[in-house]
Amino acid sequence: QVQLVESGGGLVQPGGSLRLSCAASGNIFTFNTMGWYRQAPGNQRELVAPITSNGSTNYANSVKGRFTISRDNGKNTVYLQMNSLKPEDTAVYYCSLSQGPNTYWGQGTQVTVSS
Repeated sequence: QVQLVESGGGLVQPGGSLRLSCAASGNIFTFNTMGWYRQAPGNQRELVAPITSNGSTNYANSVKGRFTISRDNGKNTVYLQMNSLKPEDTAVYYCSLSQGPNTYWGQGTQVTVSS
């Protein structure tokens, strides 16, 4: 089993920044993919950015150039640096870890972008 604990959400004004963190613990394989998803009210959960254990990344078009995903394999932690935040970035952000046939999820952290 794998446990994921997110932190770093909150309320920020448009144009501001936030940094999310997600620490994984448990039976973690050497090769895995961690990532961030988000879900706004009334919308489906969408992939924001994944990162593999060797550092390969990808981004949703809506966040390219504003968000940066990174990870510290020694700490089994993934980060999401979010800059130039917009009201449409408001959502619950979820951390995920995929290894073998399984995907694990964190409990989610609320990000609200509002003036």
